[in-house]
Amino acid sequence: MNRPTAGQRDLARTAGTFEGARRIQAKGRRFTFDCSGLTRGIDFSHGIDLFEGRQPDGLSNGVRLISRYIRKHGRFHDGPNLQPGDLVFFHNTWDANADGRLNDLWTHVGVVERIEGNGTAVCISRVSGGVERYRMNLRHPRIHRRPRGPVLNDFMRRKRRSDPPETGYLTGELFAAFGTWTH
Repeated sequence: MNRPTAGQRDLARTAGTFEGARRIQAKGRRFTFDCSGLTRGIDFSHGIDLFEGRQPDGLSNGVRLISRYIRKHGRFHDGPNLQPGDLVFFHNTWDANADGRLNDLWTHVGVVERIEGNGTAVCISRVSGGVERYRMNLRHPRIHRRPRGPVLNDFMRRKRRSDPPETGYLTGELFAAFGTWTH
């Protein structure tokens, strides 16, 4: 297993400092109070603009802009060499196009803060409750918590009556990819 670079460790540390934040600000600049704004603010704290000067529009949301940055400057992967400071992307965390189908790609992003001994990634992101830590264990993607055990996968999507039967709700079920870029 590779060791995290100093840049990755710094990003993970910075991500942790945002927990509970009520606004996202870095180097005197304010970012949108959503998952892409938080991820962008964390990296901007280290001199990186994950949007590369672009702004979300009708075709690209903030998560897609960040995914473009990873395609250009790094790589996507599904582990197992996950490192603190890596980005984590999710699909179908909500019905972004309101068509009632599971076809909503790149709907959420966060930053991996650490990896626990059981393989659970602890991530920081702006979720419905604010800037919080959440857990994801890809070894057990459909298990929220084992009896009397720690949380393996937090809930990421709210359940709606209109959801298709195969809808996932846990982080491990909605996982799309990790993103690593050269720091």
